[in-house]
Amino acid sequence: MAGLGARGVKRKRDGSQSAGHGGWNFALLRAMDVPEQTIDSDEDIVIIRDKFPKARHHYLVLPRRDIESLTDLTEKDVPLLEKMLAKGLQLVEKIKGKEDESKAQFRLGYHAVPSMRRLHMHVVSQDFNSPCLKHKKHWHSFTSAFFMDSSEIIRKLKREGRIKIDKQFYESLLKEPLKCHICGQLQANMPTLKDHIHRHEK
Repeated sequence: MAGLGARGVKRKRDGSQSAGHGGWNFALLRAMDVPEQTIDSDEDIVIIRDKFPKARHHYLVLPRRDIESLTDLTEKDVPLLEKMLAKGLQLVEKIKGKEDESKAQFRLGYHAVPSMRRLHMHVVSQDFNSPCLKHKKHWHSFTSAFFMDSSEIIRKLKREGRIKIDKQFYESLLKEPLKCHICGQLQANMPTLKDHIHRHEK
């Protein structure tokens, strides 16, 4: 009979582990219970710092209710998504209220095909100034149509009642050539891209 190991990881009779809630893709569920990562919470949502931020400001807004992904949403979830968006916008205003961040730009939205379990909305600044932004996949997941704006998701749910995701199409976007999200100039690799976008800040 299987038992539970550390962090709720299921341990089989032979000693091996199955994913359970201890797998890497369940990390958000564990992070929701870490006070050091939590910056706001109420009975419906939790806002945490992204452990591997892809910009100067990168936060995640998660529902307490067990919703795995966009495709599990229904029209009944619109009020929850609207609250998540409102909380995210409040956070943005708080950040932009600081003198040195008044010009910061943000996007709030979801990855079409997320790698982590539990629905989560990204609140991410558009400077993309972070050592954790390393790979082409990272870049495209925040600067292409793979990143779906929260307001658009809410409109789709109201209009269609469900969110449909063409996984093959969205994953193909992660393989597109690298280009600047501000001016559209093509870049050879991530180091040159990061040098280029930092020039836009000057």
